[in-house]
Amino acid sequence: MNFQRLWDKGIAPHPAVIEFTTGNEKQTDLQLAGWDIAGSLAHVIMLAKAGLITDSEKKELMNALHSLFEKYLKGGFVIEEGVEDIHSQVEKELSDMIGPSGRKVHTGRSRNDQVLLDIRLFTRAAIDNLAGTTHNLFNRLISLSNQYREILLPGYTHMQPAMVSSFGLWFGGYAEALTDDLLLLSAAGKLNNRNPLGTAAGYGTTLPVDRSMTTALLGFEDMIYNSVYSGINRGKVESAVASALASLGNTLAKFSMDICLFMTTEFRFIEFPDDLITGSSIMPQKKNPDVFELVRAKCNLIQSLPAQVSMIINNLPSGYNRDLQLLKQLIFNGFDEIIPCVEILTFMLGEIKIRRNILDNPQYNSIFSTEEVNRMVRNGIPFRDAYMAVSGILKNGSFLRTMTSDYTHEGSIGNLCNDRIAERESEIMKSFNSIPVKELVERLMKHL
Repeated sequence: MNFQRLWDKGIAPHPAVIEFTTGNEKQTDLQLAGWDIAGSLAHVIMLAKAGLITDSEKKELMNALHSLFEKYLKGGFVIEEGVEDIHSQVEKELSDMIGPSGRKVHTGRSRNDQVLLDIRLFTRAAIDNLAGTTHNLFNRLISLSNQYREILLPGYTHMQPAMVSSFGLWFGGYAEALTDDLLLLSAAGKLNNRNPLGTAAGYGTTLPVDRSMTTALLGFEDMIYNSVYSGINRGKVESAVASALASLGNTLAKFSMDICLFMTTEFRFIEFPDDLITGSSIMPQKKNPDVFELVRAKCNLIQSLPAQVSMIINNLPSGYNRDLQLLKQLIFNGFDEIIPCVEILTFMLGEIKIRRNILDNPQYNSIFSTEEVNRMVRNGIPFRDAYMAVSGILKNGSFLRTMTSDYTHEGSIGNLCNDRIAERESEIMKSFNSIPVKELVERLMKHL
């Protein structure tokens, strides 16, 4: 028997309806193939324990599912023409391989909890993958912060030179920003790491499924207990993930904007080797920061993800609604876009060239005025009096160069606290410990 649609009742739907409702789902669903097979393995193990299939059927199904997984690893798994989605394709292939036993794989579950499970398994791995990639960027930024901690540069407010800063402070600031992004990603991961399998179409099942067993088999921290909430919950996780991606996108876009600004002729604080920048077809002098401009644009678009998710879920009634299908592509695209941005920034920063002696330029003399006020304060002059005195002579005054040793408080030029920032990041990274799909399948096959 050839399966085309799990909901097929013998009435052929109009092709226009199938085309519109399926869209590019088949391409999206291929990203779920390995996870769908892993989830099916856990489900089959549970079905046998519950007495809903025989040990012989369990063995048949598990061996067939493992064959499909091997086919997937080799790149030979496809969703065939006329087959609606990944769930239908897996069940079709099982039925083709082992006959009637293959059609028992759907016992006790719905496409609703099946797709919820697949998305959560995929998202769990994608979050950890992004966290690992971001960890590499964090290490690069902390390393640069330590390397250039003594190299001063002007700090800006309102786009005007304001106070003394340093490359150590600048790089370190973005490193610490990544720790907050990772914390949000970790929180989204924790929200995601709950098992929906067994809630069926959102109202449970009369079959004696063992949800605790599949929760443990699939490495979830816990399950979603209330069956109705498993449906209401859809969109909450996506919203949390979208917010975490947007937060990271904000950090990367802002950093890329700084890079673009600091590379201009007017600033010339940093530069990159010629083979990492682009030029103009008619202007020989041009050195364009195309990589950083594209990162900025891509990450600005990623920051719209929470709004897009909200527009889909904010007025839906409880229970499954087909609108939710569109969430998959949004989140998948978010991961697909942001990971290369993190990777290219890590690569580019490995080749960054820092300009020294920037503050030797007299145009930056005024940014030492706050330090002059503070010097007077340390000599006993009230702050407001010192401020007014320095303001009065600012147009004609010259201020001594500030040493980094003059800054002693935590998080200042002379006390970057990079070790404590690194400790914080290391602690957050402990929360990312999901099981890769291949390892998960290998563990499940031990229950054969």
